Amino acid sequence: MNETPYVYEIRPCNGGNGFQLTSDVLLSGAMWYMRVQQAVGFAKFYSRSHLAVIRVYDGKGRLVEVHRHKGDLEEP
Repeated sequence: MNETPYVYEIRPCNGGNGFQLTSDVLLSGAMWYMRVQQAVGFAKFYSRSHLAVIRVYDGKGRLVEVHRHKGDLEEP
């Protein structure tokens, strides 16, 4: 079964205060986090039953990290 992964992007906020997490699957639009690890953790939790690709960018728009999360929530 091929499942389309959720795609998340994490970018520094303007002014250097925190990071913005965006994705088409987030109902609230963009979310703000103080640290990259918090944003990555939320994306993994939110997609716990789905495949996910989490891309982290630097202030110049360059891709610096990619996290691949295999949905690990199992049905009883």
